[in-house]
Amino acid sequence: NKFKELKSGTKIVTIWGPLPNSLPEKVEFPYIINQTPFKKTNSLQEQLLAVFGVKCINFVTAWEFAERYTKAISTPEIGNDRFLTIIQTLVIWINARNLGVACGDDIPESIQTYIDIMKTHFDIDFEHLLK
Repeated sequence: NKFKELKSGTKIVTIWGPLPNSLPEKVEFPYIINQTPFKKTNSLQEQLLAVFGVKCINFVTAWEFAERYTKAISTPEIGNDRFLTIIQTLVIWINARNLGVACGDDIPESIQTYIDIMKTHFDIDFEHLLK
C-alpha cells in the first residue's frame, strides 16, 4: 500500500528477493530493481524465472546464483565459501524443482552427488525437501 502513491518511473531496489507479486524491471543479483507502475506476475514460478533470467533452473544456474550470493555476503578471507555455495545451490534447485521450474524431471547427477555428500559427511539431509 505504501508504494501506491509513488510517481510513475520510481525505482525500488531490493536485495536478494523481488517485491511480492511483481516482475523485476532489471536484475543485477543480488540487487533487484522494480519500477512503477509495477509489472504484476501471474505466479511465483513466473517471478522466480524472471529473477533468474532463464526459462528453467538447472544445476549451473543454481550454482551461479548460489556463488554470487556467497561472495556477496562473505569476506575475502572466508574459508567455508564452497560449503555455503553447495548448500545454497541445493536449496535453490530443490525449491525450483518443487515449484515446477527446474529443467527436466530427473534429479541431475551433480545435485544427487551433493545431496549424498551432505548426508554422508555432514549429516545434513536434503532428501525430505524433495516432494
